[in-house]
Formats: sequence, C-alpha cells, structure tokens
Amino acid sequence: MTFVSAEGVFPTMITPFTSENRIDWEVVDQLVEYYVKSGCAGVFAVCQSSEMFYLSEREKSDLTRRVVRQAAGRLQVVASGHTSDDPDEQIRELASAAEAGADVAVIVLNRLAARAADEEEVRKNLLRILKALPGVPLGVYECPYPYKRLASCDLMKFMADTGRISFVKDTSCDLETLRARYEAVKDTPLTIYNANTTTLLDSLRMGVRGYSGVMANFHADLYVKLFELHRRNDARADLLQAFLTTAAFIERQLYPINAKYHLAHNHIHASLMTRSRDVAEWNPTYALEVDHLALMEEEVRKALYP
Repeated sequence: MTFVSAEGVFPTMITPFTSENRIDWEVVDQLVEYYVKSGCAGVFAVCQSSEMFYLSEREKSDLTRRVVRQAAGRLQVVASGHTSDDPDEQIRELASAAEAGADVAVIVLNRLAARAADEEEVRKNLLRILKALPGVPLGVYECPYPYKRLASCDLMKFMADTGRISFVKDTSCDLETLRARYEAVKDTPLTIYNANTTTLLDSLRMGVRGYSGVMANFHADLYVKLFELHRRNDARADLLQAFLTTAAFIERQLYPINAKYHLAHNHIHASLMTRSRDVAEWNPTYALEVDHLALMEEEVRKALYP
C-alpha cells in the first residue's frame, strides 16, 4: 500500500482551460514541470483549486491520469474528485482516482455527512468507503466548499488508526488546533499538510511535515525554500515567512484567475478561462496586483539566492 509521507510542498493544482473551455493538456504538462522544477514533493490534483466541482467525471479521471503520467514518479500525486452527494457515486469517484494512478485517493470530509450531522455519521460513512475500497490508499481533505467541516482530534486519531489514511489536508488555519492534531497522530502513518500560509513556519517547528495550499501556484519555489531554511535553522526563514504571509492575501482577489495570469511570470502561457469564476470580472487592477507581486518575488529570490 502506498503511503504519502513526503516532507515538503504539495501545490493544490489549478486546471488550465482553453478559451473554448476545454482542459488545456499542454499547459497541464507545463504546470507539472513547473512544480517539479520548483522542488515540490508532490501535487494535489483534482481538488478545489482544480475546480473539481465543475469537472465532468471523465475530465476528473483524465486529469489525474495526465498528471500522473507527466509527473513520472518525480512527484507524489494525490487526487480527489470526490464531489458527489450520493454514497455509491462517491465510491466510484475515489476508485476512479486510484485507477487513474494517484498514489492516494482523497476523501472530501464534508461529503461524508450533512452540515448538521455529527461525527458518528462521518465515521460510519468513512468506514463504508474503507470497506468498499480495500487496498486503496486514502487521504482526507477539509474542503471549504460547499461547507467547511473540520475533524476533531478524536476523528483524526480514528483515521490514523485505520492504517489506510496517510494524507490529511488541514484547513483549520489555527496553530493550537494543529498542535493538538499533530500530537494525536504523530506516531502513525498519517501525515498532516497545512493549507494555511500564516501558520506554516510555526507548524513546521512543531513537527507538521507539509504544506498543501493555493499559493504554491504563484511561487512554489519560495515555499520549498522556506522548508529548506527551516531545516537549517536559518534565521531568514522568519523573514521569508513574513513575505509569504503578506503575499497570500492575493488569494482573496479573484483566485484562481489571478493564479492563471501569474503563470506567465513563470513562462507558462495559459488562458484565464475558469469555470468557477466569471473571467469578465478580471480587470487591469487585478493584473497590476499580480505584476507587483511578481516583482517582489524576484527581489526576495535575489536576497535568498545571492
């Protein structure tokens, strides 16, 4: 059974579309190469950043398969596509991710129970998936859409004790919650990947091993550098963390369109087409924000790579 336990950065991959609103496979390949070149440990494909709720079943499967093929073992690939309300369809979605070659098929936690349901319902449906997919390595994602469900420490420990779940994308955005979760699972195969930039360095210092967030679509190499500085106890880690925290505010500005615009600064030329946002909302001010961010990124790189 595959376990995802690599220390490092797992970008939440965006899905590039052509101007005709089809997946742009050439840019998909370029994006995977960008993650590899940046030093990422893995990639989280077919997630919310990938607009998975707007992809067909065929597109989700094909996208996972393409990312796995292009990564060619150089990145660990986790993938979800777990979007359905129907329990049987959910199992098919996760099986499809596994069949497409993902190292781990990722369960979206809020798909396991309605907003008002308690965690006992979550456990029951999680066990149902485990039973239906024997031998399939699994992960869990606290996806904010369509509603945000966070796992208790008891549920985290329960997931770890199954021996089947090795990847959890934490979206608590809270250091004390992260600390309690880490203590609950630290001697198990379950590895926590923090989605939040502001708490990232502090979470690494407490023992959390990874980052899986949207801002790696802008400057993955700087997140990789943060891990490197942290491992060396380099004081510059705190300064880089401060820059990354400030830069992360751009996520609130018409993401993922702004991330697609930023790709040109990484020599990847993609359409701004998305399915989750209206590209007509894009304007010169949004573009200028990204251009200013790219300028600051270059200054940070000059300071870090003299």
